[in-house]
Amino acid sequence: MRSRRKIKEEEKVADLTPMLDVVFIMLIFFIVTATFIKETGVEIDRPDTKTAEAKKRVSLLVGVGSDSGIWIDKKRVDVRNVRPMMERLHAENPKGGLVIQADSESKVEKVLAIMNAARKIGINQVAIASEEG
Repeated sequence: MRSRRKIKEEEKVADLTPMLDVVFIMLIFFIVTATFIKETGVEIDRPDTKTAEAKKRVSLLVGVGSDSGIWIDKKRVDVRNVRPMMERLHAENPKGGLVIQADSESKVEKVLAIMNAARKIGINQVAIASEEG
């Protein structure tokens, strides 16, 4: 009789392996589908606007600092290398647009150079980041 009771008690133990498998699969799914915040690599004081509008598809993020230095993918880039770098990043996600984060103290010539490079690559969705205010 005792052996039968021990067997019945052992059968009641729950196996957690399938539950852990499901948790790991969900974790992998959320990591793969997560949207990460992109940064330019430079602290920028964006100008204030009243007509700010959020952009959903952004593949390129270019920053222009207060010293008019251009930053792409957390690296300082020379004006001559802006177009090749943008072409490479745009090839990775051709459906997205370009957002230029220009400091309020930066020179307009740098922003125009970035916009011209984007136009030559074929990027039609170009926006300049601003603060609502």
